Amino acid sequence: MTGPRLSRLLWWLLAYTCLLLGLIGIVLPGLPTTVFILLAAWAATRGSPRLQAWLERHPRFGPAIRNWRDHGTVPRSAKRLATWMMVLSWLTTTATTRDWRISTGLLVILVGVGTWLWRRPEPAPASDGPSN
Repeated sequence: MTGPRLSRLLWWLLAYTCLLLGLIGIVLPGLPTTVFILLAAWAATRGSPRLQAWLERHPRFGPAIRNWRDHGTVPRSAKRLATWMMVLSWLTTTATTRDWRISTGLLVILVGVGTWLWRRPEPAPASDGPSN
């Protein structure tokens, strides 16, 4: 297997692996869901049109994928949830490790990710009709 066929298989594998990690992240604190679902959608565009279509039509994942793909936006509710999950992850790590370097390193990474996330624009509110 070579060339485009191997490439498509690798993209397919990445898409389904990211989807699996995202689904696990729903129930496992500290493992992000949204990031892996977005990565799955991105990889699926190159390796699995069927998965891509399913993700974009999914009632829970679809709006976030379309908002990110079309406008680079993240809803405020997702930002809040991600922030609380990062805080929970940091507190759990700090409580379970004796090495301050791990806790501090994680804090630096999470502050960077949180800063980047909160600088993303938010989707415009839906309009019920023309404004006067």
